[in-house]
Amino acid sequence: MKIGLLAMSGLRAHDPDLLALGLTLPGVIRRGEVVASLPSLGLLYLAAVTPEGHDLRYYEADRDRAEPAELYDSDLVAISTFSAQAFEAYAIADRLRAAGVRVAIGGLHASVEPDEALAHADFVLVGEAEETWPRLVEALAAGNVDRRLWRAGDFPSVDVRTLPVPRYDLLAGRAYNRFTVQTSRGCPWRCDFCASTVMLTKSYRKRPVEHVRRDIEALKRFRKRPFVELADDNTFVDKDWGKELCRQLIPLGVNWFTETDVSVADDDELLRLLRRSRCRQVLIGLESPEQESLEGMELHANFKARRWATAKDAVRRIQDHGITVNGCFILGLDAHGPDVFEHVLEFALEIPLYEVQITVLTPFPGTPLYERFLAEGRLIEPRRWDLCTLFDVNYRPARMTVDELRRGVYWLAERLYSADCIERRQRPFFERLWANRETAWGEA
Repeated sequence: MKIGLLAMSGLRAHDPDLLALGLTLPGVIRRGEVVASLPSLGLLYLAAVTPEGHDLRYYEADRDRAEPAELYDSDLVAISTFSAQAFEAYAIADRLRAAGVRVAIGGLHASVEPDEALAHADFVLVGEAEETWPRLVEALAAGNVDRRLWRAGDFPSVDVRTLPVPRYDLLAGRAYNRFTVQTSRGCPWRCDFCASTVMLTKSYRKRPVEHVRRDIEALKRFRKRPFVELADDNTFVDKDWGKELCRQLIPLGVNWFTETDVSVADDDELLRLLRRSRCRQVLIGLESPEQESLEGMELHANFKARRWATAKDAVRRIQDHGITVNGCFILGLDAHGPDVFEHVLEFALEIPLYEVQITVLTPFPGTPLYERFLAEGRLIEPRRWDLCTLFDVNYRPARMTVDELRRGVYWLAERLYSADCIERRQRPFFERLWANRETAWGEA
C-alpha cells in the first residue's frame, strides 16, 4: 500500500488582540517557529513499526492548514491530532475519504474523543500506537477492514525499552531546524491540566540511554549537525540515569534542549554534565509566581508547591552553569487575581529568566481540569476544541473576570517581549557566564 503520514503543527490562536500583539512579539515568534518546525515524532515511530513492503511518505499540512495534493495518491493516510487542530484534521479527513482514500486518526485528541473521530475516519487509534498500528496495516493488507476502533489497551503494552529508531530518513531534504528524540514517556507529577496524561496512562518510563544515543546517531547520518529537542515531559526525574545520558551525549557533539523541573539544580555534577554535553536550554514549568496557586496542582505529589521557595535560586544555579532557562507560567489559575501579571514580570526580572513562556490555563479534553470546569459550569463553550490553543480563554477564572485575564495577558506579553525587557533578562546571563566560567565549563 501507499501510506501517507500527515503531520499538523504550528501555534494557533483565535483571539484577534493576542494575534495582533502577543503572537507578533519576538519571544513568541521564536518559540512559535520552533514548534511549527518540529516533525511529528509519533508519526516517525509509526513509520518505524510499519510492516515491510509498503511505500511510506511523510507530509506536513500546508501553512493554510490544507493538505498536500500528493496525499490523494495514498491508499491509507494516518493523521495525528491535538485538540486545537482537531477540526482542521477532520476537514482534511473528510475530503480524503470523499476521494476514496482511507484515513486513520490517532493522537491525543482522538484518544479522548474516539467516537467523535470515528465520524471522520475509517479507523481510530486510541493511546500509544506502536502496537496497534502495525496490526491495522496488516489487517488492511489482508483485506480485513471490519475493525474500526483500535485501542492500545486491547494489545500488549508498549515497551519503551524496545522501540525502534524512528524513521528520520523520511525527513531528509526538509528544512527542519530541530529534530525530536524521546528519552522517556510520562511524568510522575501528573498536573491536572496536563494533556499528556490522556495517552500516557502508564507510569513514568525511561528508555535505555544507549538507544537514545543510537537514535541521535541515526539523525546525524542525514543531518551533520542536528539540533536535538528531547521530546519528554520531564527528562531528569532520575538523576543517575540523566547523568549517564549526558555522558553518552558528550562525544556526539550535538546541541540540545529539553524539559525538566527545578530539581536538576540540586546536583552540581549533573549541571556540569549538562553543560559539557551541549545542553543549550531547559524548559521548566514554574507555572506561577505565587505558592498558593501551586497547591494541589499535581495529582500524585505537591512538588511544585514544595519547591516554590527555592525556585528562583534553582534557576540561577542552572543559568550560572551556562544553560539558559525558559521559565513557563500559566495565567489564570484559580488562585490568580488581577495582580498576577505584574508578579510574573517581577519574578522574571528578579532572577532574571533568559526566556519566558506565558500561556493561558487551558482545559484540555480528558484532563481532570476539563472535567472539573465542566462540572462547575465554568466552560464558556464546551467542546470548542479549536480554542484549546494555550492562548484563548474558554473558561471563567475564579478570581478575575474573563476580560481581566485577557487584558492581563496582553499587558504582560507587551512588556515581557519588548526589546528592552529581553535585553534586561538576557544580558545578565552572559555576564554571569563569563564571571562563573570555571563553574560553567568545569569538568564533571
